[in-house]
Amino acid sequence: PRATQLPEPQGEDTLVASEESKYRGALVQGLSWAAVAVVYFIAVLLILDRMNVPITTLVAPATLIGAAIGFGSQRLVQDVLSGFFLLSERQYGYGDVVRVAPPGSATGVSGTVEELTLRTTKLRTENGELVIIPNGEVRQVTNRSKGWARIVLDIPLALDADVPAATEILRRIGDEIWADDRWTPMLLDSPTVMGVQRFGVGFLQLRFVARTLPGKQWEVGRELRGRIAEAFREGGIAAPQPAVVTDPSGR
Repeated sequence: PRATQLPEPQGEDTLVASEESKYRGALVQGLSWAAVAVVYFIAVLLILDRMNVPITTLVAPATLIGAAIGFGSQRLVQDVLSGFFLLSERQYGYGDVVRVAPPGSATGVSGTVEELTLRTTKLRTENGELVIIPNGEVRQVTNRSKGWARIVLDIPLALDADVPAATEILRRIGDEIWADDRWTPMLLDSPTVMGVQRFGVGFLQLRFVARTLPGKQWEVGRELRGRIAEAFREGGIAAPQPAVVTDPSGR
């Protein structure tokens, strides 16, 4: 049997980035942001010193200004602290595909992490939009590219369809794609037919499941759907017909 362990990255041709490389990318971005802030702070002190402004005399005014800014920058402090824990806990990193949503919600903003600093997270959505989220607003994160991913296809069939024949076709498709040199590196094991998932009005659903490398589930899913549609058409597997609703008045 084929091993189900994730392959270790070997170079630029690796299919997916390792967790360590994604973490290093996020850490570099966060430290770069912090380093720039420190450089600006030191530059201001040096400029004041060049202008012969005694820094000690600025301690009291700076304390008052700092207190005033502190009251108005609680959100900034929250963002920075949240960013620190996001980096230290490795919740996600550069290149991860994530969904940020309110707690308990299945909706939200989905995209690829393009930048992670101590203050903000930048996501690139499927439509190419760049979404900037303050780290303090990140409450629930769904990481779709960590460890492994899964494709779940619920395939609708007519109630009178030949279920054993459809099941056999799906098994054949799973064996074929598992043996395909192009797609095998993206799969962790052979796709599996789980059987009839549910019945509906005029249709039933067969469930087809495959495990893939993180971030490759969409690409493999599109290939599977194309193969299934062609194989079902050639095998004469009937698709469900749309329900016809009649008006009781006869109109």
